[in-house]
Amino acid sequence: MIVAIALCAIGGPASAVDGASPKSLPPIPLTLEEVLAWVDRSHPLLKGTGTEKIVARGKFLKALGAFEPVQVNDAEIERFVPRGSTDARSAGFNDTFIELRDPSGVRAMAGYRQALGGNAVIPDLNLGGNNQALLGIFIPLLRNLQVNPDSAELRRSELADPRADVQIAQMRQDLFIAAAGAYWDWVAAIRLADVTRRAFRVADDRYKQVEGRAKAGAVAPLDVVEANQEVQRRRELMIAAQRAVEQEQYKLSMFLWENESPRTPASERAPDFPKQIQSPTADAVVADKLSARENRPEVREVAIEAKINNIDLALAKNSLLPSLDAEAAPARNPEKFVLGLGYKFGLEMRVPFMQRRAKGEILEAQGKADRFVMIQKYREQQVVVDVDNALSAIDRARERIDASRQAWQMAKTLEEGERFRFGMGATSVLFVNLRERNAVDAESQFVRAQADYQKALAYYQWAIGAWAKSQPSAVPVTYRPGQ
Repeated sequence: MIVAIALCAIGGPASAVDGASPKSLPPIPLTLEEVLAWVDRSHPLLKGTGTEKIVARGKFLKALGAFEPVQVNDAEIERFVPRGSTDARSAGFNDTFIELRDPSGVRAMAGYRQALGGNAVIPDLNLGGNNQALLGIFIPLLRNLQVNPDSAELRRSELADPRADVQIAQMRQDLFIAAAGAYWDWVAAIRLADVTRRAFRVADDRYKQVEGRAKAGAVAPLDVVEANQEVQRRRELMIAAQRAVEQEQYKLSMFLWENESPRTPASERAPDFPKQIQSPTADAVVADKLSARENRPEVREVAIEAKINNIDLALAKNSLLPSLDAEAAPARNPEKFVLGLGYKFGLEMRVPFMQRRAKGEILEAQGKADRFVMIQKYREQQVVVDVDNALSAIDRARERIDASRQAWQMAKTLEEGERFRFGMGATSVLFVNLRERNAVDAESQFVRAQADYQKALAYYQWAIGAWAKSQPSAVPVTYRPGQ
């Protein structure tokens, strides 16, 4: 309160008195972590792949539907003539029962039956009057016991969810490596545009200087033409560099989605390249290789496909067994029920001879199993090669940074020396331009080497599967039906 009164007494703060507007804060640099979190949060391709979780849930529910309890109400009336009689009779029943199925292949039923159209002889499970309890069971003793088409489909559907996780992880990996490449290309393009812009300003200032000296008669008019030619040349390079910046902005915007549309990043938010250069240690590389051989989406996908094929192989081998089924169930013919035949008990055996279909399915599944073994070995070795390739890219990029930095420093030294000689009149505009071009090329190579080093680090993260799971800093995406 006292401070406010004092400011009012002296006419406000100094900036208001002097009429100067307050300086705005510098823009916050756009980091790679922010870009990746943006991709994880709102990229449409990642959201689209996330719907695979819904599809997996649907497949599981669909497979469970084969084992749902079913309520049955069956009313049947038949007209028949008993043996030794000429009178036609109408008799039947009304059944109400529940059918149950188990993945083991066992089927059961439980309910009650009410006689229709006359009195019935009920020898078994009489509930009083013309009502009878219904109990039945069907048990496969050989083929389809524990392993049958419906249970196999249920086991396949249980693998749909981990397969969806693998697809999401693969899409996340691909989007992150693409986003990292686009991000560092954008940063490099802006840094290269700064280099060409500075070179253009230097050439433009020299052109004005040479033009003034030519008017004074100190240099030949031809030097003015050469200086102006260099200005136009660098102007063209500056325009091309600006086009490269805009192109990289559009590429990066495809990873920055907000409100269902891409957002173009502002050039002012481009950061400088990190100064600290670190490579993974030998112990970390060994641990990363072991982890990547198990957790990379490509390896996990092959493992899931092999499990699905093992289910098909077990089902095919089950088809080789003879069919031996035991059954105890109520009679389903009305006339038999009325005459007193309440329950039937049976044991049925079927022995196929050729078994061509089953043998063909086994050969097909066994061939796929052998192929998956080979693919698994290849994928694991591919992971190791990817990690080694990323390490090579990191090491070579680091060496390029050191070499290009030294070349740039030397080119700057030569550039400054040539400018000094030009000021002393000991050289021409041509040699100054050549020295400056070399300095610009050397600095551009230094910028590209830095960008390649950062992209090599991103490639290493992809190679070890570090992006297969959501990072804690990323905003998770929830997939629900109806969204």
